[in-house]
Amino acid sequence: MLFRRHSSVSSLAVLAFSLTAVTSVPSLLRAQATQPGGAQLSADLVAVRTALDKYKDPILAVHDGYFSSVGCLEYSSGMSGHGAMDYKAGGMGVHFLNAANIGPVLDPMKPQVLIYEPVGDKFVLAAAEWFVPTAVSKEAPTIFGQQLQGPMEGHEPVLPAALHHWDLHVWLWKANPSGLYSSTNPNLKCPKSPYSFDDKPPKIVKP
Repeated sequence: MLFRRHSSVSSLAVLAFSLTAVTSVPSLLRAQATQPGGAQLSADLVAVRTALDKYKDPILAVHDGYFSSVGCLEYSSGMSGHGAMDYKAGGMGVHFLNAANIGPVLDPMKPQVLIYEPVGDKFVLAAAEWFVPTAVSKEAPTIFGQQLQGPMEGHEPVLPAALHHWDLHVWLWKANPSGLYSSTNPNLKCPKSPYSFDDKPPKIVKP
């Protein structure tokens, strides 16, 4: 009788554990499907963020062909109209560009640019950017159901103005009140440094 009672208790414990595990899965999935700060991410973007998490180590990014443009870009005044891109006030960070990933077909797992925020003596991964020069495509490419923005001049001084391109920023790691796909992020600040540049948005150009 005692053995049966212990067996029943053990069975109930296993059942309770199983139910807890099953009911916790949706909560876990919901947690994984949110951007830091609470923004919802699609399953595709969750997969991309997970695949690119390794680049939280910027040295690994360099090892894989992403090279730093050194300068930290910020557009503290923003701008709308006047022949320039419509940027909300905010920072854009330090761009690490992988030229080998540039081409007419976009790969969700191979962004052309990784964006880092300088925080103290560290680079903190904030966003990924899909970047296509107009010399490669005269039409705006799309990815994640979004059309790349532009075409625009290159972001001076870290890129030549003559590098006309389309781009799409996706803030996978840093919450952005301006929107997941906004070019700038008011939460990103460039440090006071000779390598920080507060400029006007690039001009809109013809493809």
